Amino acid sequence: MSLLIRSGPSLLTRTTKKTNTRQQSLVVRRKIRYFVGKKSYQEKTEQMKKTISLVIALISCLTIGAQEFQHYFTDATLRIDYTFTGNAKSQAIAVDELCKIPRWYGKRQRLAELPVEGNGQITVRDHRSQRVIYRNSFSTLFQEWLSYDEAKTNTKAFQNVFLVPYPKDTIDVTLDLKNNRRQTMATLTHTVAPADILIRRIGEKAVTPYETLQQAADTTHCIHIAYVAEGYTESEMPVFIDDCRTAMEALFAHEPFKSMRSRFNIVAVKAPSEESGTSEPGRGIWKNTALHSNFNTFYSDRYLTTLHLKDLHDWLAGTPYEHIIVLVNTKNYGGGGILNSYNLSMTHHPAFKPVVVHEFGHSFAGLGDEYAYGKEEIPMYPHDIEPWEPNLTTLVDFNSKWADMVKEKTPVPTPQPATLGQPNAKKTNWETGAYEPAGYSQHGVYRPYPDCRMRTNENPEFCPVCQRAITRMINFYTDKQ
Repeated sequence: MSLLIRSGPSLLTRTTKKTNTRQQSLVVRRKIRYFVGKKSYQEKTEQMKKTISLVIALISCLTIGAQEFQHYFTDATLRIDYTFTGNAKSQAIAVDELCKIPRWYGKRQRLAELPVEGNGQITVRDHRSQRVIYRNSFSTLFQEWLSYDEAKTNTKAFQNVFLVPYPKDTIDVTLDLKNNRRQTMATLTHTVAPADILIRRIGEKAVTPYETLQQAADTTHCIHIAYVAEGYTESEMPVFIDDCRTAMEALFAHEPFKSMRSRFNIVAVKAPSEESGTSEPGRGIWKNTALHSNFNTFYSDRYLTTLHLKDLHDWLAGTPYEHIIVLVNTKNYGGGGILNSYNLSMTHHPAFKPVVVHEFGHSFAGLGDEYAYGKEEIPMYPHDIEPWEPNLTTLVDFNSKWADMVKEKTPVPTPQPATLGQPNAKKTNWETGAYEPAGYSQHGVYRPYPDCRMRTNENPEFCPVCQRAITRMINFYTDKQ
């Protein structure tokens, strides 16, 4: 089961700068030679100017991005712990604690841009100028819980943790929570002074042991993933490392991760548990584990999550991470993925590989679920509102999604191919369109392709639309246009 889904380069050395400049000059000269041979003098001159201007603009963008980060931030992380509380009628946000962690492993370019809207946003402004200097989007279990009947009669509190680059000067941080109509339902703005003596320092000495599984080609402009052990005792850490490698190879068997593998830096964080396994409240089983994970989240048998986000980030403090994949030592089926929070998956069930990749589609790329439960209708996506997820549409604003990938003669909505669901079905006649059901709704919400990793465990790959969305996200985090 899944959830609601619920800009920085390093300081370049003089040698590198000179090398890059020489390479850029060669590109310009090659383009100039081409145009000189093909066009009139005036055309050649104009094209030369455009080419040179383009190169200068690209260089300037990189330089400005680096200057922006260095002007406002240090190479450290500000961890902000919040408590989200409320019910279906009212919600509130409160600051719990602030922490400083060595190094910053998030984006250093495109700092004020959002690749997807998410179900909420965190915005950092320079206190003096009120200029936006950092933004990110997210989803939370709290927001999903609000859609259940329990939220109509009970009030609950949920932990949430967000990471932003550590500021050089005072900042204002705004947190906005959105409902499923993309309207703001709760907001909080608070001020952080970087010299505040009550900002707790963590991750400097007692760092959880971790093992590097893959080093990125460029560790400054890369995506940092941490696999975290849950329900593995100290003696079971070799099993955990094997499970990490299985999960990693499963991810890189899928395009576009396969072609862009060198952009990922991956570590395995060995957080030991007192007991092996995970809690199963439905069976009366409670385990003492590092992250206190459990099945039966929101009373759903297969929904495996952790609500203890502070513990999760405490274990990770001082390790190189931004995106989190929690591996749970259990043979029972379950998992979950929350945008820019974490992805959690069982490891010893036969469906481990497709599930851990599917959930990463949620937590990393903000992809939505492309299925519905039998004939059940779960109204998570109002039919008069366009979802923000890049692989779901209500056709309210289809042009903002994948309309450009649909052939002119393909009907929208699109009928299911006759081969869908058949064993070893031939997909030669499958095409991108708008198919029902999707987004937990039998009607009114559409997916891009007959089948996809975001729809079933049996389909071996992401569909073309999801692949494009993932590619865009990888390019965003690694400073590629």
